[in-house]
Amino acid sequence: MSIITIIGAGQMACALSFPATENGNKVRVVGTPLDRSIIDTAKTTGFHSSLKRQLPETGIEYYQIEDVKSALVGTDVVICGVSSFGVDWFADNILPIIPESVPLLSITKGMIDKEDGSMITYPKYFESKLPPNKKLSINAIGGPCTSYELADKDNSVVTFCGDDIDILRMLKSLFESPYYHISLSTDVVGVECAVALKNAYALGVSLAIGLAIGSDGSGKEHYNSQAGLFGQSVKEMKHLLEIVGGGEENIILSAGDLYVTVFGGRTRKVGTLLGQGFSIEESIKQLKGVTLESIVIATRTARGVRRLATRGIVKLSEFPLLMHVDNIINSGAATVDIPWKAFESERIY
Repeated sequence: MSIITIIGAGQMACALSFPATENGNKVRVVGTPLDRSIIDTAKTTGFHSSLKRQLPETGIEYYQIEDVKSALVGTDVVICGVSSFGVDWFADNILPIIPESVPLLSITKGMIDKEDGSMITYPKYFESKLPPNKKLSINAIGGPCTSYELADKDNSVVTFCGDDIDILRMLKSLFESPYYHISLSTDVVGVECAVALKNAYALGVSLAIGLAIGSDGSGKEHYNSQAGLFGQSVKEMKHLLEIVGGGEENIILSAGDLYVTVFGGRTRKVGTLLGQGFSIEESIKQLKGVTLESIVIATRTARGVRRLATRGIVKLSEFPLLMHVDNIINSGAATVDIPWKAFESERIY
């Protein structure tokens, strides 16, 4: 039996408690300052108010943030369960108190763009935020996998990435199950970039849903247009993987995660609202209380690409869908008409 301490009572983090406890491990869930009500409810009823599921009946304990040090006593693994909005909080408050002997496994998907247009993974960012002379094994999980369906024990295929294959194998042994299938990779940049990009592009694909159903929601969802945007998304994500130096095989993670995100979840909702003609401000207002990481990731990715274009490393014309999404959410574009002509090409072999 191992002790797994989850910091952040998010949906995916807590969904991991199912395979973890089924493998005989003990799980400690520590809420962030924003998770107080989630922890209070789970303590008394076992129900996760955001995931909308009953969490495991045995093998799990709940802590408020004030008791985080107690939750770390004797722990074998720490899971970073915060969203992109909580990355800095986690780096400042949690990284310094994790023992060096305890590996970190992050579920947070995203990248951070630098001034020169390059992008770094959250594991690399966490490394840069470690206290002087401290070393920590920092690993991460890539999809495709939604928290709801993992909690429902639907067959889910994911990739754990990190620098040390032996640590990855140990982490896999804690979580693998008949329904949670884990591949391993030491290509951290490739895996993390692949799964981060899907949020930005799922928003783009979802524009077609909103355009089809119309402003009053009376229309019918179409699939040709979604498929066209899906294909363009894969094309652009593949190019971005090349730019960051990730292995091309990671495109299967991008495509898989894009597929599952377009079919449901927060990103689909905001993309659909934008496609219906609502402004980004109106869309956010309608989705009040929902974490919209897709907007953060789309903004950072587009900003990085624009900086690279300024340096002559890429051309903006190579990323028409990403630029279109960025113009909608950050430049107040008056129309959401898809730039279909920009997707056309000629290939002569």
